Amino acid sequence: METHSNDSSAQSDSSSDLDTNESLNEMITAMRTHNAGPEGELPLTHEMLLNWSSGDLFGLSQNVGMGWKPNQLTGQEVLILGTQGGIKEEDGSPLALGYHTGHWEVDVLMKEAARELKKQGNIPFAGFVSDPCDGRTQGTTGMFDSLPYRNDASLVMRRLIRSLPRRKAVMGVATCDKGLPAMIMGLAAMHDLPTVIVPGGVTLPPTSGEDAGKIQTIGARYAKEEITLKEAAELGCRACATPGGGCQFLGTAASAQVVAEALGLTVPHGALAPSGEKIWKEMARQSVRAVTNAISQNLTTKDIITDAAIRNAMVVHAAFGGSTNLLLHIPAIAHAAGRRVADIEDWKSINKQVPRLVSALPNGPMDHPTVRVFLAGGVPEVMLHLRKLELLDLNVKTITGERLGDVLDWWEHSERRKLVRARLQQDGIDPDDVIMSPERAKEIGMTSTITFPTGNIAPEGSVVKSTSIDPSTLDENGVYYHKGAVKVFQSEKAVIKAIKSGDIKAKDIIILMGCGPSGTGMEETYQVTSAMKHLPFGKHVTLITDARFSGVSTGACIGHVGPEALAGGPLGKLRDGDVVEVRIDCRELEASINFVGEAGEGAGIGAGTESEVGAGSGRSSGSGANSYELGEKEGAAVLASRESHPDLAANADLPDDTRLWAALQAASGGTWKGSVYDVDKIIEVLRKGMEAGD
Repeated sequence: METHSNDSSAQSDSSSDLDTNESLNEMITAMRTHNAGPEGELPLTHEMLLNWSSGDLFGLSQNVGMGWKPNQLTGQEVLILGTQGGIKEEDGSPLALGYHTGHWEVDVLMKEAARELKKQGNIPFAGFVSDPCDGRTQGTTGMFDSLPYRNDASLVMRRLIRSLPRRKAVMGVATCDKGLPAMIMGLAAMHDLPTVIVPGGVTLPPTSGEDAGKIQTIGARYAKEEITLKEAAELGCRACATPGGGCQFLGTAASAQVVAEALGLTVPHGALAPSGEKIWKEMARQSVRAVTNAISQNLTTKDIITDAAIRNAMVVHAAFGGSTNLLLHIPAIAHAAGRRVADIEDWKSINKQVPRLVSALPNGPMDHPTVRVFLAGGVPEVMLHLRKLELLDLNVKTITGERLGDVLDWWEHSERRKLVRARLQQDGIDPDDVIMSPERAKEIGMTSTITFPTGNIAPEGSVVKSTSIDPSTLDENGVYYHKGAVKVFQSEKAVIKAIKSGDIKAKDIIILMGCGPSGTGMEETYQVTSAMKHLPFGKHVTLITDARFSGVSTGACIGHVGPEALAGGPLGKLRDGDVVEVRIDCRELEASINFVGEAGEGAGIGAGTESEVGAGSGRSSGSGANSYELGEKEGAAVLASRESHPDLAANADLPDDTRLWAALQAASGGTWKGSVYDVDKIIEVLRKGMEAGD
């Protein structure tokens, strides 16, 4: 009753304020009910009035209604699409915060581009499709919307592009984990338009402190008494040292920027520029000049995103050691562009051929932040090394209108290259220690980043960032080997609870099922991987899941297991105590994950070298009572005969929107096809379903 009374009183006071406000009479008296309208005349012609659509003509009225001068309406229309979030005061101070730093300064780039377009006599338009932050949603139900958002945003972007019928080109300004992949997909689908990506850049690291990846572990480290409350508070305050740009490590945001440039969609040396700096702003103006030149040359997106360009992007991704999330995004970009979608064998082949050349967060061996990668030469510098190895197609076109080979010829002898590398040296950093030659990388033992385990648990494939496996757990041949009984979980929270309660021990194999698209929207499980990293025995624990990982995750963590458990995948048929064998060759990039024994058979075998526990091919004696080992085919047969785990179910909080996304992408080929919407396949599935229901 008291609450109701207070609310009623507040409502009454508010109404009273409206009635007695001294300025109310002035506001009503001054309120306009009509206006003269803009002065001047639309630049109409006889031909325009006869042949233009009513929408095109009305658009001119709208343009001058928004303040554009009528005599400046004859320029070509160029759309700037951005992922801007938040609202700033006129002085740039925050009025309403964005979701993350990555989109906080996107408006600055858009303004630079708009000014340059207007200066050239064009008519810039701007549209906005903001994006969420994977870092902010880690460990929350917000993560259920993360990957599905990408498809939704790309769809909206395409609709916005098509809704400006007279646009001659599109500029996409984006930065982070889902907004940038969505933007590339959206522009890739505009086959007959000139398009350019303007990467939003990176945030600077604190002069003294921790990067945005490590800072996400302050809770786990505080719980383990590794840092004090004061240290956590101070480090957390400084982590995002500048207000704009993506995280300082080669996670999904930075990797997507690298891929955009490798595709030829950005100006040279466009990825990973420090947000807010003059060189970053100049990139927006350069992008305008590139895309308007593309209009004059009739250079369209389909001319740039070819099968060869997509392969180049995969090669550069491997050389950078990029985030495993790009295995979802590059196929989606290829699908949008109408190009061939790479399969797991393509990924395997490229990652075996391509040496990792970039030493940066989070893979190391030296933890350089992304701004140093930019200063060391960024994408074109890496491409110089790859060109010598004959791993690139140099005949692909870029948004500059030039062949990639010609762009690299320019870069090699450019003043820009000389100056940025010299600037890095001023900070006491050798650029060749950040972006290494293949010989130098091999000398210090750098290995390729990603390995693709297959087997009877993952017949469609899976992914592990093998670089992040602790070297001390590898044998003399660089092989991580772990055979043991599994502990099965159906949610990230359950695993975290088990870790905190001490139920996870050294040499455990964790099975986290039901966290693919149909269960959680294929959430990132960074909470688990970061918690494992800070267990004293975490390097001796293996995680296998149908979920995905943050780009900064480390450890023997195998994700993207396909088919997902809720689609009938073998992963969802495992039980506590089943014996699984994991073998990851981090040098030869060969790996397998196999169910090799039923619960109670062969348990007690832990992580170690292959020579210690045996390779275990075919049937052999195990360590458990009355145990024997199943071969891969026999294990597959056993799993095929089982029902799914009785506790396997989609998360109760999974939104309907995500359930629909999961169903549509499953009908389109699932995660290994990029979690896209293949409209023809979806329509065919619906048609057959409707026919069956008749």
